[in-house]
Amino acid sequence: MKQAKLITLFLIINFGGLAIGNWLNQNGPMAGWYVNLNKAPWTPPGWVFGAAWTLIMICFSMYLGKLFSVENTQKMKVIFLLQFVLNVSWNYLFFNQHLVLLGLIAITLLTALLCIYFFKFSDKVGNYKFLLLPYIIWLCIATSLNLYILVHN
Repeated sequence: MKQAKLITLFLIINFGGLAIGNWLNQNGPMAGWYVNLNKAPWTPPGWVFGAAWTLIMICFSMYLGKLFSVENTQKMKVIFLLQFVLNVSWNYLFFNQHLVLLGLIAITLLTALLCIYFFKFSDKVGNYKFLLLPYIIWLCIATSLNLYILVHN
């Protein structure tokens, strides 16, 4: 029961973070600045982003529910908060402020942090660690898209 409550809490927090990020990007993906950028040939169509983030946040919330049910320490809370801030701030840096390099730094740090979750805490969560793979894979794709924009614009 504790794990189910934690999963619900993280679903609320994580989808709230997506909403904040979406608000901060101020319609960035539809804005002229982004539309006119030279984007990577592997940039997915717009609908993929919403579908991907929905799956990612469901899986991530399930992972966090498991992790926090076995290790709910101040360190874990700080790591989660850092992940949250990096995830939300990327939207603001990249879409709102057009700070592509700072966005790349933020998303690279976010990807590294997710890899720390995957490797450092896998002994605590067992196979739940595989719930992080959609997030890690998506971040690798998003990082490559961000880097492409930095280099080609």
